[in-house]
Amino acid sequence: MQLNHFTMAKYGKWIGGGLGWAFGGPIGGIVGFLIGSVYDSSSKVKQNSRITRQGDFAVSLLVISSVVMKANQKIKKSELDYVKGFLVTNFGEEKAKEALLMLREILQKDVPVEDVCRQLRVNMDIASRLQLMHYLFGIANADGFVDKNEVATIERIAKLMGIREQDFMSVKNMFVKDHDASYKILEISKDASDEEVKKAYRRMAVKYHPDKVAHLGEDVQKAAKEKFQKVVDAYDNIKKERGML
Repeated sequence: MQLNHFTMAKYGKWIGGGLGWAFGGPIGGIVGFLIGSVYDSSSKVKQNSRITRQGDFAVSLLVISSVVMKANQKIKKSELDYVKGFLVTNFGEEKAKEALLMLREILQKDVPVEDVCRQLRVNMDIASRLQLMHYLFGIANADGFVDKNEVATIERIAKLMGIREQDFMSVKNMFVKDHDASYKILEISKDASDEEVKKAYRRMAVKYHPDKVAHLGEDVQKAAKEKFQKVVDAYDNIKKERGML
């Protein structure tokens, strides 16, 4: 695959290497839009593996972010600042600058949500998809309030990506505190026994452990620690409420 000098200067570290399945299908088409030539499932770029690489995750993150950011028909500065902060913290200043240029161009394009989510569902493991959901709620909550349009958009994305209702509610309650939020984060009801609470915590700790996304690199693994900590906090809240040892 040949990229021109201009493209390499703008997006070199994001598009120039490390991508596998993201160069095919609708995501590949959006990437092609950015570099001036379209890549889809019939292109000459061979998808040798469905393993999600760091580049796949990063480009997918930018594409699906644009859907949530446009949920209210207006791009908020707080959302752009959140994305920038996330990218700088997890990928460094240089990569973040390139990624923001990509995002600004993606925001001008209509994203085929169903097709993109289908591609993510097929090629991305559940741990990576859950990490993506956590990130999307972070964008929605950037201004301190997640409104109903943003929740509905993220819920639609979750369903299209094959994420269970319980998993969606678990991540949602890390940001939008419903009644008995701590229990919903652990995917149990308030009438669960103390032993069931302990079992639920162990199960969720395994599901959300940062090592689950180690294959995406240390950058994404760092971000996963925030999600994992919210599971720990939910368990601690329940223990204090019940006086559990």
